[in-house]
Amino acid sequence: NLSALLDRICASADDAEDAADGRISIREIIAHVGRRSYGPVLLFIGLFSISPATIVPGMTWLSAGMALLVAGQMALGRHCLWLPRNALDTAFTPDQVRGGVDKIRPWARRIDRFLKPRLRVLAMPPLVILTALLCVLAALITFPLGFIPFAPLAPGIAIVLFGLGMTAHDGLLLLLGAAPVVGAVALAVPLLT
Repeated sequence: NLSALLDRICASADDAEDAADGRISIREIIAHVGRRSYGPVLLFIGLFSISPATIVPGMTWLSAGMALLVAGQMALGRHCLWLPRNALDTAFTPDQVRGGVDKIRPWARRIDRFLKPRLRVLAMPPLVILTALLCVLAALITFPLGFIPFAPLAPGIAIVLFGLGMTAHDGLLLLLGAAPVVGAVALAVPLLT
């Protein structure tokens, strides 16, 4: 669940206190979390894509591009998420990491009440590749839908559900995430024909 994932991040911050410079980079956090980093990153991107921030022109396409980058790597079976070197080398003090985790933890506990490992086979390789491909489709379909007010919400909601499902190994949420993708495709087909 999300709380266990946050505990892992705090453990990596504790390990960093013993390091020479006493800081922890995003690269180290992703390495510590491993393949489970895809779910939280997709969740973050999905939440951003349905937030008021996407009212700013171009933000919808930016979030779609980020989702495409992450989901594409997941579809290719990469163990760890690749990000540009500058992003990976961004470092924080252990106190900053723990402070950020403490702010997120109450929300994670609320969400964890609804998440549980169900239909886990859908969140594990090789079937997880289908989820990754649906995320890629949701990201791609966002580009034409970006011209219609509020239409990009459907693929954004799908990415949120996929992120939650991946994080908690909740196959039911992964199945539910497919519905908004189908709706988004139905909206986009008239635009593309």
